[in-house]
Amino acid sequence: MFLWLLCLVIVLAMTLFRLKRRRLYRLASKIPGPDDELPFIGVAHKFTGTTEDILNSLQKYSYEAIKKNGILRGWIGHILYFVVVDPIDLEVILKNCLEKDDLHRFLKNAIGNGGIYAPLPVWRRRRKIMVPAFSPKIVETFIEIFSEQSEKLVSMLDECAGKGDVTMGPFLCRYTLDSVCETTMGIKLNAQNNPDNRFLRALKNILNFFCKRIFHLWLQPEWLYKFFHQYTEEKNYLKEMHDFVDGVNLYKYKTRSFLDLLIEFSGGENGYNDLELREEIMTLTIAGTDTSAVSIGYTLKLLAMYPKVQDKLYQELVDVFGNSDRPIDKEDLSKLKYLERVVKESLRLFPPVPFIIRKILDDISLPSGRTLPAGSGVAVSIWGLHRDPNYWGPDAEVFDPDRFLPERFNVKHACSYMPFSSGPRNCLGYQYALMSMKTALSAIVRRYKIVGEEESGPVPQIKSKIDVMMKAVDDYKISLKKK
Repeated sequence: MFLWLLCLVIVLAMTLFRLKRRRLYRLASKIPGPDDELPFIGVAHKFTGTTEDILNSLQKYSYEAIKKNGILRGWIGHILYFVVVDPIDLEVILKNCLEKDDLHRFLKNAIGNGGIYAPLPVWRRRRKIMVPAFSPKIVETFIEIFSEQSEKLVSMLDECAGKGDVTMGPFLCRYTLDSVCETTMGIKLNAQNNPDNRFLRALKNILNFFCKRIFHLWLQPEWLYKFFHQYTEEKNYLKEMHDFVDGVNLYKYKTRSFLDLLIEFSGGENGYNDLELREEIMTLTIAGTDTSAVSIGYTLKLLAMYPKVQDKLYQELVDVFGNSDRPIDKEDLSKLKYLERVVKESLRLFPPVPFIIRKILDDISLPSGRTLPAGSGVAVSIWGLHRDPNYWGPDAEVFDPDRFLPERFNVKHACSYMPFSSGPRNCLGYQYALMSMKTALSAIVRRYKIVGEEESGPVPQIKSKIDVMMKAVDDYKISLKKK
């Protein structure tokens, strides 16, 4: 009798659940789904493998969305998502759907209400404070720091040049961490002299854990996650990261940094409290370290795969610097037009954040005529958007920096290219990231010939995985030969 009652209660609960969501189901049914969707679980079975498998699935669904007029429906259990690649629809979504999806709650364990993942009421206040801190005039003042750290990077690489393959990932992360710490907090961390940096190790593992929680449904409930070994490891790594930030004596250093600006713009003594400052420091440190490092790494891989592009870039550097080994300055950056095109094309094909997830709080009607229902989520596929032949032409997959020549760059819609997102919640640090990337790349290419397996065709193939950000599986393995 008890079992019958239990079954009846479950059936009634499921019926009421479906009735309450009948509008969501009706609107979802009007948008095509993937060919491998299964009853009850949807596409959840496609996200049970490694982080490489997960990225492959996300890329596959992005291509399917391109074929199905820019949008694809997908159920992960009872949770509804739409993969969207159409730039016209995405402009509306990114302007109106400003709340980050609930999946970001796992990342908030690390950074709290830092600007990237903060709920709207918190985000609005903090955005107003951060906008002036990231003005071009302020960002330009950091060129000396990037230049100094880039010179240190190439000196560290000297020991590896001519000795076979070099795994660039750790070198690049230490360069970006040193740069971020000095520009953000005004401290000289000297991570480049410490290959076993605990903060970087903790960051790498934390991002991997968070990615698995996002896609593996059984790891999402907090009560259940506590039974897995990752829970204890995650807590330990988070403590290491928080201890690092809390241990910084902010008043010991006199260099004017982002932190000084945030304190000043938030109201000085009446502004940010200690917790809010920690959240912003964590956000800037994590985003600034990983994003720039992986972007530099992909660009180096592409230069190794396409020697003619590398030769053209080197010639531009010779034209600007001659035979001197002087550090780069901001006037040099404005002259390096081909370097900028190379970086932009690298970011197009291998955006460090290939997917952005937003929450649909209210039904939203799109220019394409589709309606996304409240209670669903949108996976903005920057990966698919940047490879859509409808907007980039039949050679959308080809690595061609010259597509960004002023006379050739003529995309049909502004949102067709957005490696740093778009709309009100776009990345404020994009100029900072570009400056860091271009400074490091110019220093490396001036000193070394980058060698790797040449790509046989115009479409680059780099095995990648997703650890929140997209990263090369081989951690950017190349060889270096001194010029």
